[in-house]
Amino acid sequence: MVDVRKVDTKQDEKDFFEFPWTLYKDDPNWIPPLLSMRHELLDKKHNPAWTYMEGDYFIARQGDKVVGTITAFINHRHNDYHNEYIAWFGTFETINDPQVAKALLDTAIAWAKERGYTSVRGPQSFTTHEECGLLVDNFSSPIILVPYNPPYYADFITAAGFHKAIDTVCIYFDRQTMTEANAIERLGKLVPRAMERNHIVVRPLNTRRRKDEFKIFRDIYNAAWEKNWSFVPFTDKELDTLISSLGMFVEPQLAFFAEVNGEPAAFALAIPNLNEALQKAHPQPGEPEPWTLLKTAWHWKIRPSIEGVRLPLMGVKEQYRNRGVELALFYHLLMAMLPSKYQWLDAGWILETNPLLEIAKKCGGKVYKTHRFYEKIL
Repeated sequence: MVDVRKVDTKQDEKDFFEFPWTLYKDDPNWIPPLLSMRHELLDKKHNPAWTYMEGDYFIARQGDKVVGTITAFINHRHNDYHNEYIAWFGTFETINDPQVAKALLDTAIAWAKERGYTSVRGPQSFTTHEECGLLVDNFSSPIILVPYNPPYYADFITAAGFHKAIDTVCIYFDRQTMTEANAIERLGKLVPRAMERNHIVVRPLNTRRRKDEFKIFRDIYNAAWEKNWSFVPFTDKELDTLISSLGMFVEPQLAFFAEVNGEPAAFALAIPNLNEALQKAHPQPGEPEPWTLLKTAWHWKIRPSIEGVRLPLMGVKEQYRNRGVELALFYHLLMAMLPSKYQWLDAGWILETNPLLEIAKKCGGKVYKTHRFYEKIL
């Protein structure tokens, strides 16, 4: 028998928080997050998204054993921005048992129905600025801040009556494929001409003005993504959180702004794939985080073992598209990577409908991971 109940005690909170370490203990591809990052995600007082969301955490047990978790929630800013009336589910984790999965998903569906919402969408924990979508292929180790889950989740979700809403993909570039495609050589000929013709200037992130730089980033990001599927603009509090969390991973040589005629037009912000260090440091409940950070720093800075870079954030204002700005940013990022220790780049996530996918493929990139949003009409 499966018992699903709302999280409302300290023990429930602890069990909910720690469940992934139990679920994935024998999965070599799962990479545990820093405990502080999971706290910031789940703590409604600290995650700024909860200032405009409402929802409940649920935990499933069989006897005394925790067997799954889920969150049912409403993103009011999303509904206002997109003129929708939907609910979401997230933090969906379950043992390989269809009864447990059904009980969890039915709980989220019932929660939404009781409040009169027209559909349930997910998984998303808890906005498009955070981890979202279900991994449906290539179940290798994930890159930093990208969801990972077992293959059986997709069957459980579709069995509960959900259908595909949209896919996002990750694009993989490495030195060999880009060399074979002559990508850097061709970009080296195209980009300077486009930059001169369209008065494009690309500059690196100014670390002395980091807070001001991130405000420019927010303004470009909100403008560039405003018409994207499910996008909701950053709030000031979310920007502050981004600066304090993602900011510590930023290497200035991997972050660029583009200006057109002196006006901020675009940005590209790449970060090292810290998951390669976290996999070795292996954060776990009960271990003091300063010790975890020391181990992580050892594998990141002292005895570097990180070979990959992720480009999670890139945006071009609509009025500056199709002028070569995208290629200029990408070219500068590649040129910054060439003399470094980094061997490959993940560009994602990208909506499956994004025309940039074809450009990426011509530059030697390939789609190598797909994450799917599901929806159930109520």
